[in-house]
Amino acid sequence: MIEDLLRSLAPQVLGVLARRCGDFDAAEDAVQEALLSAYLHWPSELPGNPRGWLLQTATRKLIDQIRGEQARRRREELAARLQTAENGGPAADDSLAVLAMCCHPSLTPASQIALTLRAAAGLTTAEIAAAFLVPEPTMAQRISRAKQRIKASGVPFRQPDDLRSVRHVLYLLFNEGYAASAGPVLHRVDLTAEAIRLARMLDPAEPESAGLLALMLLIDARRPARVSAEGDLVPMEEQDRSAWDRRLIAEGTAVLDAAFVRGAVGEYQLQAAIAALHARAATASETDWPQIVALYGLLERITGSPVVTLNKAVAVAMTDGPRAALEMIDGLGDRLSTHRLDAVRAHLLERAGETAEAARLYAAAAARTTSLPEQRYLTTRAARLR
Repeated sequence: MIEDLLRSLAPQVLGVLARRCGDFDAAEDAVQEALLSAYLHWPSELPGNPRGWLLQTATRKLIDQIRGEQARRRREELAARLQTAENGGPAADDSLAVLAMCCHPSLTPASQIALTLRAAAGLTTAEIAAAFLVPEPTMAQRISRAKQRIKASGVPFRQPDDLRSVRHVLYLLFNEGYAASAGPVLHRVDLTAEAIRLARMLDPAEPESAGLLALMLLIDARRPARVSAEGDLVPMEEQDRSAWDRRLIAEGTAVLDAAFVRGAVGEYQLQAAIAALHARAATASETDWPQIVALYGLLERITGSPVVTLNKAVAVAMTDGPRAALEMIDGLGDRLSTHRLDAVRAHLLERAGETAEAARLYAAAAARTTSLPEQRYLTTRAARLR
């Protein structure tokens, strides 16, 4: 499809153009204009070299912008340099540099994700606004402010030395697609697919980048069984594991195995290892819970994250019982403000036989979430206990 082709080419062209002119904001605007031209012209006649066509069109759009601004002499010199580069050899693929710029540490996570979807994934502002359930003008302002902040930072456009911020943003993007924080659907397949596509651009020889890709593949493999025919959430212990995507599991496991032999183990590799243990279990009862508890312990020491502690408690409940798990999460309320804490506590209390308090907490969690499938699931659990 033309949309898929443009989506894959957009960050490559933006990278080349931003590197040539040194102005990420202006380059991004020029690429968006070129994408619009491609949408209008390519359905009737696809060029023989789509990447070259897009780069040439974006370069000309940028030259037009430069020539129309003040300080003509300085900008004409830049336009001449761009014109020379356009007539030269093949351009380098700077997609990673685009990703790094979108994940600039001065931006908020929300702005990082929005700009990544716009510049690296090639989505329109309207599509991004729809994904996050905000008006298009609001999203346009968010993206514009992000680009202005990057420009004001003075950070040069170059290949990134450290990909930690890139991995973090892709991780957040995937999580938002796999468990949408708001709206009528549990999954946003477009977001998870885009996160996986962008994760594949990272260097597979870097252990944590490979770990992140493995994690995405192993978790996404469960998606076909995670929602019922009616659109309701199905918890993992109740899922039909024969519906899990074995192709993704095989690829994710292979990527993870290769990452483990390359060096120090990081948080994404550990999370992927936990996902792999779930994938290897033919049934929920065959899950290697002691090994999962041990991996969560390592992950907890690395990250210090209360979310990891919460997930570890669920695993501990399977090995040492719900009371031990409840003791683990007693102090989390001061560090974790999310409906998931109420939902997990309700689950543990239900297993411990305290159904009245479990029902109350299920209802409280349902009232706090903005995801309609999660809300229905939690409300149903509360009603069943009552």
